Amino acid sequence: MRVVLQRVLSASVTVDETIVGKIARGWLVLLGVQQGDSIESVRWLAEKTVHLRAFQDDQGKMNRSVMEVGGRVLVVSQFTLAGDCRKGRRPSFDRAADPEDARKLYDSFCEQVARLGAPVERGIFQADMQVALVNDGPVTFVIDHPDKIGVLLSLENT
Repeated sequence: MRVVLQRVLSASVTVDETIVGKIARGWLVLLGVQQGDSIESVRWLAEKTVHLRAFQDDQGKMNRSVMEVGGRVLVVSQFTLAGDCRKGRRPSFDRAADPEDARKLYDSFCEQVARLGAPVERGIFQADMQVALVNDGPVTFVIDHPDKIGVLLSLENT
């Protein structure tokens, strides 16, 4: 499982010309679910998302979590994060989870973030979405579940 966290001043998701999710300050989370991901991946990445100290404190240092600054989280499913672009000119999505499994883990991730206390908005799973954001900083992190890092490193060496 991979997340891209973008610290935003605002973000929204539109589907069929209707805004389906919108936040002010917080995290825009792009979530990619891969084969072999589990509820443990969900828990670990949800904890990391909610508690990562990447928002500025009164001294301008990244020292506060999204909850500490009263922020919100907008979660958008993005299977292309599982894409492999190392060979050829067309990405391979062989590592992406099957849609049924991915939907369950996407829903679980959103629920876990909410259980941890962060208000959550969502995109629509498998929809054609337009995502708008005002990046703050810009501050962006790509985070893989630790179980995937060894797999990714071994794939890079092939």
